[in-house]
Amino acid sequence: MELKIIELNADKSKEMYGSGNYQMLLKTYDEYYQKMGYNLPWVGYFVIKENKIVGSCGFTGQPLEGKVEIAYWTFEEYERQGVSSFSCKGLVFISQQFNPSIIVTAKTAPEYNASTKILQNNGFNFAEIVQDDEIGDAWLWTLER
Repeated sequence: MELKIIELNADKSKEMYGSGNYQMLLKTYDEYYQKMGYNLPWVGYFVIKENKIVGSCGFTGQPLEGKVEIAYWTFEEYERQGVSSFSCKGLVFISQQFNPSIIVTAKTAPEYNASTKILQNNGFNFAEIVQDDEIGDAWLWTLER
């Protein structure tokens, strides 16, 4: 698997972006970049497996106060194939390459699920319950180096 940057104003006519899932991701990131800015490496990434986009991941913005938040998503047909684990590891690697002292965070629904297991397997620890615009009450996870 590999991560590929979701470019600002990506050419939506490319064949690999043909399906609804890909078009939805491109639209989402176009809106996100307009709101948050396009600041490498703190952007979105396609997860590519065998020349197919199988999910996406990214940072929810630039680091703030020494912390950066990650998020990841796998297309349903590729779940249980290690895509989200790969995404989590990749984003941690990118953040550590850019700034080894940065604290990486993530939010999950307030319940044990596949995402909490992925975070725990990658060294994240539950920190506290916080509010999230999409989730409401959310569990905040941190990985400190």
